[in-house]
Amino acid sequence: MADNALAQLRAMAWLPVTSPLLTPPLLDWLMEEDSMTRRLERHCSQVTVEVQQEGFIRGGEAGDEAALLPAEARYWLREILLCGDGVPWLAGRTLVPASTLNGPEQMLQQLGTRPLGRYLFASSTLTRDFIEPGQVDGLWGRRSRLRLSDKPLLLTELFLPAAPLYSSHPMDRSL
Repeated sequence: MADNALAQLRAMAWLPVTSPLLTPPLLDWLMEEDSMTRRLERHCSQVTVEVQQEGFIRGGEAGDEAALLPAEARYWLREILLCGDGVPWLAGRTLVPASTLNGPEQMLQQLGTRPLGRYLFASSTLTRDFIEPGQVDGLWGRRSRLRLSDKPLLLTELFLPAAPLYSSHPMDRSL
């Protein structure tokens, strides 16, 4: 499941916020400005992280996402499954330019099984440049460029079929 979810996440088609496919219940989830981890915690007893991949990649391996970040020789890549009560709810991919990883932001390399949202939203220096909704294979997702102390990182999230987003907005697999 993890490999398929991460492949879907990387294949997401991005939509304008004004797309007629984006209903108010969907937008409520996809345009969430606060921590998605915190929001998911309201729907289960425990949110956990299963790290799928973590480490440096070469700039050429970053794909299209690199266009949304400063061009660099290396990026830190973290791919995870975020689970609610042991059930995968969200596939996440964080791409961080090597230049972002200095000072306190070095902690991004040491999150282990700690959700990224717990680290990011504890920082008083966090800002968000944009949120862009997306869709792949009838599943919804989003990507955001965030900044810590004005240093960028890109977070892409795909809501998996068991995610609470779909209980308020049933999936239409025909899309």
